[in-house]
Amino acid sequence: MNVLTSTLLALLLIVSGTVPAGAATASTGQGEVYAGTHVEFETSGDAIVDYTVNGETVLQSITVQSRSTAERRGDVRAGIGLSAVTQLSGAAVSLDSRTEVSATVTAESGASMRAHDNSRGILVVRSGGESQYVTVNVSSSTQTDRESDKRVVVTTEDGTTGTFVVVGDGEVTVNDRGNVSASVEGDGALVFRSYPDGRDDDDRREEQLISEGKAAAEVHVMQKSEEGSEFVADVVRYSEDTTVEVTQKTAGTVTMTAERSQSRGKIVITSVSERAIGSVEDLRVTVDGEAAVEASSYSELESAIDNGDASKFLVRQQSSARASTDVLVAVDHFSQREITLSEDSDGSDGSDSTGSDGDGDNRTTDAQGPGFGPIGVLFALVATVALTLARRR
Repeated sequence: MNVLTSTLLALLLIVSGTVPAGAATASTGQGEVYAGTHVEFETSGDAIVDYTVNGETVLQSITVQSRSTAERRGDVRAGIGLSAVTQLSGAAVSLDSRTEVSATVTAESGASMRAHDNSRGILVVRSGGESQYVTVNVSSSTQTDRESDKRVVVTTEDGTTGTFVVVGDGEVTVNDRGNVSASVEGDGALVFRSYPDGRDDDDRREEQLISEGKAAAEVHVMQKSEEGSEFVADVVRYSEDTTVEVTQKTAGTVTMTAERSQSRGKIVITSVSERAIGSVEDLRVTVDGEAAVEASSYSELESAIDNGDASKFLVRQQSSARASTDVLVAVDHFSQREITLSEDSDGSDGSDSTGSDGDGDNRTTDAQGPGFGPIGVLFALVATVALTLARRR
């Protein structure tokens, strides 16, 4: 190996080590692997497998298939109960897209499965307009409990709890093999939320709001790194006719724009890290610049969207185990509203450059122009060294 070749290889190794950290995908030959900050999983032909949240594998596999195909293939007999749907010949799946805070897996049946890389590891399965069956296998040591035809709770051996919630038309149950089966119709969705620190009454109330269609979206504003001061925002859409975009996320202030095609009010659940909103004791919430009133109960919060008299907000009690606080904002009516959470009394403005992928997932943009980041500089250095060595020869 000559000097030129050795030098080029060394510099290329340096380049490979400068790729920015974050969620990554890789091919295993059988499928693709997604590895984010909180969520990891793999696709394996016809399923998502080893769905892991904060290092704990909570779901062994998730399979989807359209109702028409499942019945035509004989996996499901028409008219049988959902609990008898224990195994599907799953539709082929592929990791279709990825952002800084989420990954979307699409199925040939028309369904989509979007994993949100937040502390709850939220997974949303949408039907794509066609009736779908979903089967979820859990480990033999995982306990499954059906709380209603809209909600099933799973608890792993180490105590991590997760809940499957049906939004809109559909049903979920514990099947005859002790796993989870669901049917999702039309514009409905199956939502999975995990609770590494345990599930409490507030979590149950949030699940109820989601299932009943009263909570239209859930926004997580998280610190980009443990040491840094930058934040990323992840938006989970529960209502198809509602979009939320986080337009500002700086220490002390979070601003978002919520838009709905219907005028009726909805609730936006926000989970903000301690660094984003350090103290909620003096929290100020405004909707279109008007101060929202703090509610004293969930029923009072719900009345704000039912009666449409004034926007209100409710702060969930922050436990010592969590590094974030939930603030539920009930917006009294729509179409487009600007919601701001700030920890000071005057809601002082800051600036933050954000970009959106059009579906509510925000990520910080790189201020460097194309070709002028660390990779561009190193490639330029490679070219310079190569030219110099060539001339010496």
